[in-house]
Amino acid sequence: MDFGFTIAAYAVAAVLFILSLGGLSGQESAKRAIWYGIVGMTIAVLATLVGPGQGLWLLSVVMIALGAVVGHQLATRVQMTQMPELVAIMHSLVGLAAVFVGFNADIEIGRVAAAFAGANLPYPQPETVAAEAAAFAKTFSGFAAIVAKKTAVEVTILRVELVLGIWIGAVTFTGSVIAYGKLAGKVNSAAKQLPGGHMLNAGAAALSLVFTLMYLGGAGSWTLVLLTLLALFIGYHLIMGIGGADMPVVVSMLNSYSGWAAAAIGFSLGNDLLIVVGALVGSSGAILSYIMCKAMNRQFVSVILGGFGGTSGPAAEIEGEQIAIDADGVASALNEADSVIIVPGYGMAVAQAQGAVSELTQKLRARGKTVRFAIHPVAGRLPGHMNVLLAEAKVPYDIVLEMDEINEDFPSTDVVIVIGSNDIVNPAAQDDPNSPIAGMPVLEVWKAKQVFVSKRGQGTGYSGIENPLFYKDNTRMFYGDAKASVSSLLPKIE
Repeated sequence: MDFGFTIAAYAVAAVLFILSLGGLSGQESAKRAIWYGIVGMTIAVLATLVGPGQGLWLLSVVMIALGAVVGHQLATRVQMTQMPELVAIMHSLVGLAAVFVGFNADIEIGRVAAAFAGANLPYPQPETVAAEAAAFAKTFSGFAAIVAKKTAVEVTILRVELVLGIWIGAVTFTGSVIAYGKLAGKVNSAAKQLPGGHMLNAGAAALSLVFTLMYLGGAGSWTLVLLTLLALFIGYHLIMGIGGADMPVVVSMLNSYSGWAAAAIGFSLGNDLLIVVGALVGSSGAILSYIMCKAMNRQFVSVILGGFGGTSGPAAEIEGEQIAIDADGVASALNEADSVIIVPGYGMAVAQAQGAVSELTQKLRARGKTVRFAIHPVAGRLPGHMNVLLAEAKVPYDIVLEMDEINEDFPSTDVVIVIGSNDIVNPAAQDDPNSPIAGMPVLEVWKAKQVFVSKRGQGTGYSGIENPLFYKDNTRMFYGDAKASVSSLLPKIE
C-alpha cells in the first residue's frame, strides 16, 4: 500500500475517537476522554499531511495555525453559559465545509471530464479501461487523480455522495446559524413559521429530490445551486419553527446532522477516517436526540421535521401571587431542615453561582444535613450543562442525581432550592394539556415541604412559559442574582 502509514494512523485515531466518545459518558472519565480526542485528532491531522492529501504544506500549516489561534481565543473567552451557542456555530462550519467540498467535487468531475474529452479519451472510464486512458488518468494529482480513475458507476456514486453532502451540509449550516441566534438571544426564541408551515418544508424537500434526479441525469451544475438554496431554506425554516423550550434537543439534532455531513464529505473525498468519525458523531447525536426527546415527551420525527414547541390551545390561567422571601427566611428554613435538594438551571450558569452553591453544600453537609442535586436531562441549554458546572465547582459526583433517581424523594424532602430553572420544574407539564411543555417529564419539586426559587425577577424566562410553581402556597421567591443570593446565605448557616 502506498500510504500504509496513513491508514494505520487513521485506524489508531478512530479507536481513540471511540474511546473519547465512550469516556464522555461519565464525569470521572471525561477528562481522560478529552485527551483521547486531542491525541486522536493530532494523529489524524499529521497523517493527512503526509498521506494521500499531501502537498501545499505551507498553506496547510498556515491554515492550521490560524484555526489554532481562533480556537484558543474562543476557548479562553467563551463562558460556560455561551457553550451551547459555540457548539451551534461550530456545527454551522461543518455544514458549510460539506457544501464547499461537494461543489469542489462537482468542479473536479467537470475538469477531469473536459481533460479526457480534449485528449479524445472516454470518461467516465468503461469497466475495461484502455491502456491509454489509464495512463492519462495518472497525469492528474490530488483529488482529481481519484476522480480520473473512476468508472461510470463510481462517478454516479460520487455524484450521489456529493449531493447528499451539499444538501445535509446546507440544512446544517442555516439551521445551526438560527440555533445560535436563538441561544444567543439575537433571534426571537418563539416557534415561528411562514404561512404553509410544514407544506413549505415538504415542497422544498420534494423539489430538492427533483433537482437531484436532474443533476444525476446530466442537467448541469445549476441544479446543485438551486438544490443548495432549497436546503438552506429548509434549515432556516425548520429551526425557526422550534420553540425555545426545545432548543437543547435542537443542539443535539444539529450535532447529528453535522456528523452525517462529515461522513458524506468522507465518502466524496475517499477519506476513511472522516467516514468513521462522521458516522460516530451522526449516530451518537441521533441517539442523544432520541434520549432527550424521550425526556421531554417529544416525538423524534416531530423534532426532525421541526415546528414543535408551540401551544395547542389557550393555557390555563394562574391564580395567586408570587410571595418573596429574604435571605434570613431561607437560611432559617435550611437550618431547621434535615434533607435538602438543589435543582440547578440555566440561571445558575448565567450568574456563575456554582462555586457559591458548592460552598453552601459543604456547609450544610458539615452540619449533618442530607444535600443532593436533582438534574433534569435537559437542564440548561445543552445536555450535561449542569453536570459540567457542578463538576467544575468540585461538587461530589455521588450526590448529583438524575431525575429518575430522585423524583420520588421530593415528598419526603424538607427544603428544595431551585436556582434559575423554569420549564424543568413546571407543574403545568402535568396539569395543563395546552401548555407548550404538556406531557414533558419534570422534577416534581412542588411536592416538597418548602420550595425556594432563586430568580432574578418575575419574568417568564428564555422559553416564555409561565410557571404555576411560583404561585403555590409552599413556594417562596428568593429574588436576586443567584450568586449573590446564595452567597448571602453562607454566613447565616448555623
